[in-house]
This record gives sequence, C-alpha cells and structure tokens, in this order.
Amino acid sequence: MDKTIGFIGGGNMASAIIGGILKAGLVPKEQIIATAKTGQTLRSLQERFGIRTASSNPEAAKAANILFLAVKPHLFPEIIAELKDCVSPDTLLVSIAAGQSISAIEGLFCKNIRLIRAMPNTPALVGEAMSALCPNRFVSEEELAETVTIFESFGSCEVVPEAMIDTVIGVSGSSPAYVYLFIEAMADAAVADGMPRAMAYKFAAQSVLGAAKMVLETGTHPGALKDAVCSPGGTTIEAVAALEEQGLRAAVIKAQRACVQKAKDMG
Repeated sequence: MDKTIGFIGGGNMASAIIGGILKAGLVPKEQIIATAKTGQTLRSLQERFGIRTASSNPEAAKAANILFLAVKPHLFPEIIAELKDCVSPDTLLVSIAAGQSISAIEGLFCKNIRLIRAMPNTPALVGEAMSALCPNRFVSEEELAETVTIFESFGSCEVVPEAMIDTVIGVSGSSPAYVYLFIEAMADAAVADGMPRAMAYKFAAQSVLGAAKMVLETGTHPGALKDAVCSPGGTTIEAVAALEEQGLRAAVIKAQRACVQKAKDMG
C-alpha cells in the first residue's frame, strides 16, 4: 500500500490501529503520521511505534492520503474546522467516532468528501476487533478495499449500510461488556466451588475464547455446537436447563435491544 496514513488523535483505538498496520506490514512506519492532544501522547507514539508525529492537525492532514479522525465525538466541530480547508479532495477520511453520522460529518466539512464511518470495538487492543465500515457515495471500491485491509490487520470487519450501525453497536460495539459479565459470573461460580480466583478467570475466559473460535472456524450453527456438548442425562444439559429456566437468552436479547434503542435515541 503506497499511501501515507494519518491519525488525528493518538488514543487507545488509534494506537491499536497503528499497531495492526505495522504488524501486518501494510506501510512502513515512516508512512504513518499522527497528532495528539498532549506532547506526552505524541512521545509515547513515537517511542512505541517509531512513526512520524506532527505539531498540528493541518500538518498531518496535508501529509495523509488516508486520514483517521480518532478524537472524541464532541471535538469534531472544533477539529474539522481546522481541517476542512487543508484536506485534499483525494484524501480518504475514516471516522471512528461513535454517534457522528456520515451526513453530520459531511455537513461539518461543507464540501464533498470521501468518507468511511467505522465502528471498531475495544478488542482491537489485542488484535481481535470486530469492526463495521460504512462508506459514503464518493468512496471508490479500491479505497474501500484498502480500508478493509487496514481494519483486518487488527481483527475482522464487515461493510454494512449505515442504517445498520445501531445494531452493530448492540452486537459488537457494546457486547464485550456482556461477555465480561458472563466470564465474571462463571469465575464467581468456580470460586464458590473452591477454585482460586486467577485460575477461575483463566478457565472461564479461555473457554469463551475457544467456543467463539468454534463458531467462527467451523461455520456450524451455535445451537448444533451446543447440542454436541449436551450428552443425554449429563452435566451440560443440566446447566443449559438451569440457564433456560433463568431466562439467559431472553435477558441477552432484551439487553442488546435496549443498547440499540439507546444508540438510536442518542443519534
């Protein structure tokens, strides 16, 4: 990829993306440039990745062919006011801010822009993100393919219509928190039955990781995988029956739909 990739903002998500790009060898470190709110963050990025840093947002924007907007949503009006006159018509913009729609960002730039709205999740920090990409009408197939390659360097991604973005928030953006609750509950039960806490977290978390890989790598329906573990009259079906009695699936569906509704209300 013969492109310079810029980052406005150098927080955790930007760091995860930079790390993925460099690990995959998509561009050399000299072709990544970033700005950050503080000098300390800039020094940290430079020391960790060896990338270029810029003293101002316009400087990074002018240098970049692909420019990530990686700042908090409430800062968009201020940041875009700095950038709109120095972003080239050929620059591809990638927003990773929650709650900033394509039309809202286009309105702040007051001109036609090439824009992809992206929704990664926090497992990006360990190279296992699930991201959604929503391109606007000016993004070419080649630009979208390049962006998919970038996001696949730190996890998986899918191109979705923007109308689906609130559902994405429910099923992947916020869902790591649901899974952490499940892991914590499993560990609590193990501790209650005599297992040391650290060991309980390891057993629970690795089991969730392995189960997820089974779904992804076999392509088998989760219900069929569940059935395969449930021997007649065995321990697993006893646990599944108790979970059904307590309404696990109904609770998850209700929680996730509440999350989606909140996202719609905030939008």
